[in-house]
Amino acid sequence: MPVLRPSPDAGPNSPTNPPTIPLPPRRAILAGTADVLVIGGGPAGMGAALGAAWAGADVVMVERHGFLGGNATAALVMPLMSFHTQRGAPADVDNTRLMPTDHGPGEPIVAGALASFLERLIGAGGAIPPSGATGYTVPFDPETYKVVAQEVVEEAGVRLLYHAFASGILGEPGRPEGVVFETKSGPVAVRAGTIIDCTGDGDVAALAGARFDVGRDGDGRVQPMTLMFRVGGFDRQAFADYVRAHPDQWRGVHGLWDLIAKATADGELDLPREDILFFATPHEGEIAVNSTRVTGVLGTDVFDLTEAERLGKVQMGRIARFLRGYVPGFGMSYVIQSGVTVGVRETRRIVGDYRMTADDVLEARKFDDGIARGSYPIDIHNPAGRGTVLKRLPPGEYYEIPLRCLLPQGVDRLMVAGRCISGSHEAHSSYRVTPTAMATGQAAGICAALAARQGGAARQVPAIEVQRELRRQGASLRDPA
Repeated sequence: MPVLRPSPDAGPNSPTNPPTIPLPPRRAILAGTADVLVIGGGPAGMGAALGAAWAGADVVMVERHGFLGGNATAALVMPLMSFHTQRGAPADVDNTRLMPTDHGPGEPIVAGALASFLERLIGAGGAIPPSGATGYTVPFDPETYKVVAQEVVEEAGVRLLYHAFASGILGEPGRPEGVVFETKSGPVAVRAGTIIDCTGDGDVAALAGARFDVGRDGDGRVQPMTLMFRVGGFDRQAFADYVRAHPDQWRGVHGLWDLIAKATADGELDLPREDILFFATPHEGEIAVNSTRVTGVLGTDVFDLTEAERLGKVQMGRIARFLRGYVPGFGMSYVIQSGVTVGVRETRRIVGDYRMTADDVLEARKFDDGIARGSYPIDIHNPAGRGTVLKRLPPGEYYEIPLRCLLPQGVDRLMVAGRCISGSHEAHSSYRVTPTAMATGQAAGICAALAARQGGAARQVPAIEVQRELRRQGASLRDPA
């Protein structure tokens, strides 16, 4: 099926420099002002909004969808990956649990906003607490997640605006004073003392003139996109029986190599990744499938996004048919839901006052201005095809993310949080996960709130003051020297 693409004319334009047309000037509704404006209601945005509000700031949070949760709910990226250190091998390995079996016992190193939210989510029956049985992940129900996320944010006093997509800034490049949003009511603007970009893609930071990197060194390729989907009608016992009878064909959450080979030989499957990957959810007869893969596309290009959505659905259909036709336990299965949007792993990484590296992650480095901790491995899905690279931290260790990674070089009045913070392609593959994103968001929110209290810029707030407020809010940080 053809996908719309800009058609260059015979002039100097090319696919990377398409023709343009002028648009008339317009006016926007000024919806309000705030101490802190948070763009994006995903994990980083939730952490930022809660951190700023708990620190006493007046906070507005704007989300492009009609619900919170970001990739967790819109793209069905589940479960929440581990935020625990790892010491040794798991004591109890059960391949039939459909949970990771390679994460040994450890200590949680993210708390604060994440712990507060998870307590509410688990209490509402919307998640399973992390433990050895879950591989220290957190299986969750996305619909309960949406409800609880909104409750928690509203209880903190955060003002919400849904269905609004950031498209421009107020003020000068390098010193934004607010953001313009596209809505069903026309353009809407919000002014703020400090803006926190939690879009994942660094959209607002880029509009404000921040420099950014894209992709890996050498060829600029980014990690592939994945359309996640939930499958119901799953007979867990029948699948468990198959796993026990074929122990070489399933490793916790991935496998089925022989069945894939058979379906491929039959002309029924062309799997874009190396194996089938899926996870159990809180519901007995349901799994979350993470097996589509679209390479060579960039999530900040609307034409690439269109192609990724199209190919993702084609792949989903083929994988669902393969599961029904070839895999024990799936004979009566059906797709319950696919992501509202394709899952985007990597786009812009804003160039900040410090750039996290792979060595920072793998050597478990600590920083005087550390404001968040991470322990997830470097996890790179091959940007060019099949294969996934995993590199783990030393046993029992974690790394710290410095506050400087949240401060874009050459831009005032704006911070970034979540997967668009400053770091390399390799480091990004670790800190992009939900728990770490929420931790960086909480730190950014606190820094912005302190800037409002002091009447200055976020860059002028001492890291020790951010750390002090993080501890007061229950965040998990290294004990001060």
